[in-house]
Amino acid sequence: MNSITVIIPTYNEEKYIAHCIESIIKQDFPKDKLEVFFVDGCSTDKTREIINEYSKKNSYISFLLNTKKYVPYAMNYGISKAKGEYIIRLDAHAYYPPSYFTTLINSALELRADNVGAIQRTEVLNKKKKSIAIKEVLMNRFGVGNSYFRIGSEKVLEVDTVPFGCFKREVFDKIGFYDERLIRNQDIELNKRLKKSGGRIYLIPTISYTYYARENFKALSKNNFLNGYWNILTVYYTKNIGSISIRHFIPLLFVLSIILPIFGSFFYLPFIYLALFSMTLYLVFFIGLSAKISLSKKVNFSYLLFAFVTLHISYGIGSITGMLKLPFLKKS
Repeated sequence: MNSITVIIPTYNEEKYIAHCIESIIKQDFPKDKLEVFFVDGCSTDKTREIINEYSKKNSYISFLLNTKKYVPYAMNYGISKAKGEYIIRLDAHAYYPPSYFTTLINSALELRADNVGAIQRTEVLNKKKKSIAIKEVLMNRFGVGNSYFRIGSEKVLEVDTVPFGCFKREVFDKIGFYDERLIRNQDIELNKRLKKSGGRIYLIPTISYTYYARENFKALSKNNFLNGYWNILTVYYTKNIGSISIRHFIPLLFVLSIILPIFGSFFYLPFIYLALFSMTLYLVFFIGLSAKISLSKKVNFSYLLFAFVTLHISYGIGSITGMLKLPFLKKS
């Protein structure tokens, strides 16, 4: 059996970390072939204490301190210390079934893959009307796009990217480590680089993990603002628009279709009708979609609609903010 190193970046995850660790302890993968690094970005809650308690009882679990805080530093630190033949990147916001590691390793060997990943199932820890509505939006292709790892597949697929992949260790010697300039999108950029080098990435439909979503609109807005912001900065730093997918720019185009006509109406009033047309088209579609989901799944209609609007607007505004930041980055 091939040895593996599991790396989990953490920061203030006290609500989720024990759930994540318990799922790792329950893995059917041989523990003598396993090392698990929790690389913590100086958490200010009880995350570190919880990890250390588990590490005392499980010798394969280790705590590493990431003084630079961000995910790409955590991953690179973990990889530099890894002894495993395969590297699995996990997220603390998730729960993994007992056969998760074994299935990924067996699939990687069978497919001769450079990276394999699983289907993502979105869930919430606290099932309330608001959090359930947010979960539904984050599972919907009109909320988060049509990535196969989100919407599922009935067969093994060769893809451009997977979240939380299982990599051959030698991949990082070949294409380099995570880009430490990228606070977000570092997984997507790394996978794009791997594909460009001739690597093969597969999505495995027979295994899935449960990802725990944000449960209020403030957290949803903040997360997607940063996603949109870092889409722009990712393209800037990599000098390659192909480092992320075109679908990531759709919220930007939507928000611009409202803002630009409103601005133009100060010079030519009829431009305002373009903004009204865009907003009306959007609302008609998402009111209809929210009503359909509400009726079929018994989810609160108002929360659904507000979750769609919050996600798209915050994402688009984040991208605009990233664009406005670019001149200052160039000067610096």
